[in-house]
Amino acid sequence: MATTADTSRPSKIPDAPTVSSRYMDVLPGDEQRDNYARQVNSALFSIVAPTPVSSPTTLLCSKSVCADLGFDRQFCASEEFAALMSGNKTFPGSAPFAMRYGGHQFGQWAGQLGDGRAINLGELPASDGRVLNLQLKGAGPTPYSRGADGRAVLRSSVREYLCSEAMFHLGVPTTRALSLVLTGDEVLRDMFYDGNAADEPGAIVCRVAPSFIRFGHFQLCAYRGETQLLERLIEHTIVADYPHLPNPGLCAGAEKRQIYLRWFEQVCKRTGDMVLGWMRVGFVHGVMNTDNMSILGLTIDYGPYGWIDDYNPEWTPNTTDAQGRRYRFGQQADIALWNLYQLANALLVVLEDPEPVQQILQDYQRDYDSAWTQMMLSKLGLVSYQGEGDDALLTELLALLAEQETDMTIFYRRLADFNPDLPAADLLGLVGEAFYAPEAMSQELRERYRAWAQSYAIRIRGQALEHETRKAAMNAVNPWFVLRNYLAQEAIEHAHEGDYAMLHALDEVLLNPYVEQERFAQFFAKRPEWARHRAGASMLSCSS
Repeated sequence: MATTADTSRPSKIPDAPTVSSRYMDVLPGDEQRDNYARQVNSALFSIVAPTPVSSPTTLLCSKSVCADLGFDRQFCASEEFAALMSGNKTFPGSAPFAMRYGGHQFGQWAGQLGDGRAINLGELPASDGRVLNLQLKGAGPTPYSRGADGRAVLRSSVREYLCSEAMFHLGVPTTRALSLVLTGDEVLRDMFYDGNAADEPGAIVCRVAPSFIRFGHFQLCAYRGETQLLERLIEHTIVADYPHLPNPGLCAGAEKRQIYLRWFEQVCKRTGDMVLGWMRVGFVHGVMNTDNMSILGLTIDYGPYGWIDDYNPEWTPNTTDAQGRRYRFGQQADIALWNLYQLANALLVVLEDPEPVQQILQDYQRDYDSAWTQMMLSKLGLVSYQGEGDDALLTELLALLAEQETDMTIFYRRLADFNPDLPAADLLGLVGEAFYAPEAMSQELRERYRAWAQSYAIRIRGQALEHETRKAAMNAVNPWFVLRNYLAQEAIEHAHEGDYAMLHALDEVLLNPYVEQERFAQFFAKRPEWARHRAGASMLSCSS
């Protein structure tokens, strides 16, 4: 059930902390204060207040994010917290604002975009010394809403909250979710843009990250010829979010450009690490537009994402991308590189010399390929790369997985039990529950699996690693739980009926995704047949 204020305690609810914003302090804002859709020039944000909602109720709250921010349980259960997380009240010191940026959408330049339904509240210090930004998604229209209502609905907000936290606990770089609040209001949405609009429950997620700056921030400055603004933004980003680098504002000429290059190199590295995490756990972002790419290499904007229920490199969860499949699972690394090229084009306005930038991008491709190979070997419990033999082992395995519908998560998890001292033919018995139609497997495919198992067994014996040690290492990188589309959809459907039990169960199981949790054994299962083509359980649109 939803969280409400604890009125049984006589003690005083702690006061809300005071927030600040380095972004607003050092960068220029929009001089126009009226809230209407418009083009904003020579400014990086617009002051805008959240639009109040009728009856905010906290449905979910991340204990770990609350702990990071120093919020105690009583405060998070209070009506004041729900009011703050819905935008009905503001934190002391807060001047809420929406950020301006542009971007490429599905490969085409889209011009000005910006925070159309996200409103930044300000920064708070975290327990580990970082500074974290709080941002409400679905808090009402902004100057960047382009005529939309700026609201979000329960189904998209549930997916955003759960996936943000699931990815964090999987060890994938991501923005976080502090809270999910029901607004008490209805929001009109056309889920598949097919003319069948309907009212849905409204909700707001409070997202948390060190920074919400995106590739598109830099792109729009460059596109509009705002060179000085571009340079100010670069320097703010380095000082605020890459503080281990020298302050470029204290340097000039070639020395300053060298710092910019070192920063861009690290942006590339973080982006590659993020995508590597996606590929390891079977996550498909679904809409890798440049305005959805974090400058910190964090997964952001959980819209039409999905988890591959069967290993299919061609799959995309986004109905808008169903034809071209630009953002399909197997192409995510290439798209990340394409997006980095677009960022590089923007930065060349101030870097001027393309040669070192080109070299950084070439190094990114080389380093990503190497890291991908090592990641894949780790999924097999193999410690170090052994050359062409390992390449062949990985190539054949991925071909086998794609040959017949195979649940990627279950396959790798059960593969950890493979013991090279047992007959190689036992592999199919161990991983059998991963196949959607094991009875339909051809004899030829069975023989290929047996041959692969023999090669794998030889490879395992060659590294002289104890079986239990290898099994533990594999289970540390191959999750037992992932947020499968059909599970999220079931929880959403129950929530629409006022039943939040499954929602809270998913919120609990995602905290330990690498641990087999017997009480949640029902979540370790292949996609049921009813979910194969069901709206929300298979593919989704960009609608929220």
